[in-house]
Amino acid sequence: MNMLKAIINLFRFDRTNWRAAFLCMLAALVFWFFNALNKNYSTNVRFPLRFDYNLEKFVPVETLPHRITLNVSGTGWELFREFMGFKQPELTISLERPTEVKKIAGVSLTPILQPQLNKLKINYIVTDTLLLHLDEVDSHRFKLFADFSRVSFQESFGRVSPVVILPDSVELTGPKATLHSLPDSLPINIEAGTLDQNFEEDIEVAVPSTFINRNPPQVNVMFEVGRMVELELYLKRALRKNQSTSFPDSVRCRFLLPEKREEDFHRHKNEMRLYWDGSLTRVINKPAFAELLETDSLAKMQPL
Repeated sequence: MNMLKAIINLFRFDRTNWRAAFLCMLAALVFWFFNALNKNYSTNVRFPLRFDYNLEKFVPVETLPHRITLNVSGTGWELFREFMGFKQPELTISLERPTEVKKIAGVSLTPILQPQLNKLKINYIVTDTLLLHLDEVDSHRFKLFADFSRVSFQESFGRVSPVVILPDSVELTGPKATLHSLPDSLPINIEAGTLDQNFEEDIEVAVPSTFINRNPPQVNVMFEVGRMVELELYLKRALRKNQSTSFPDSVRCRFLLPEKREEDFHRHKNEMRLYWDGSLTRVINKPAFAELLETDSLAKMQPL
């Protein structure tokens, strides 16, 4: 009976005894941890990577590698510091001829990186190959034009004025080959819902690469929106020398124009002529504010 009571008393909760036991366990754990950190280990570590080259003369065409994985050995203290990111060194690779270097084999980097790692020793480079793509820096000015492919207007409405883009050009600075592959004029993509009022908005200049700098990055685009009308009239044909006159001398045409310019259009109608060479149809002396929507099919007309 006395023995059973002694066993029960042994496991009876005593805050003082448990606190002492916990402190002993904590001290043993700390001692083990510090002792383990003094031993040597080998492991893979990912280090930040930077390439050193003339930033004023060269620019990346694609994103450069920004990390490299090394198998290193060192004390637990050193490896713990690297894994936790405490004062982790940024490894640097110098490029004397950036445009000529397309790839760097990992095995060739040990002599370059080892002096930058202090007490850690490189066993081998885990990253097999670093792929690079740099080009010379170039600058070029491009004209801008409005792209209306994503613009729609409410019924009976349309654009009734020229498009104004301020400024009307942009200077791009970036990889030489990329800039030379671009057309001389770049589109400003206008995205709008069904418009029934004047438009004015600052729109970003879209470029094909994040490594291209734009000056300016945005331009102001504006144009007037108003009511449109459709008009039909017969235009006389413009005949070339020796061209057959066996077709009708006038053709029905349909035009779209701003309602407020209808009187101006009628003043020009006697000066307009329809030109057709068997494949191409165009109107000579047509006012810029009027759009030719359709004509009677000249190809299907029967000779008189």
